[in-house]
Amino acid sequence: MSTSGELNWFKSSYSGSQGDSCVEIAYQPGAVYVRDSKEKEGPLFAVRLAAWVDFVGYVTL
Repeated sequence: MSTSGELNWFKSSYSGSQGDSCVEIAYQPGAVYVRDSKEKEGPLFAVRLAAWVDFVGYVTL
């Protein structure tokens, strides 16, 4: 698993300007990493790319 410092993190364009309740994601081949934007050194988790695509398709309906 990659460490947080090796990943290129970004917030959704839907994130508010305050930045106080956002998640950040980072892509690597075959996986998407997710973390709390307020705790950049805190825990993160990874999901397979196919699972992420399914999730995004579901929540954007």
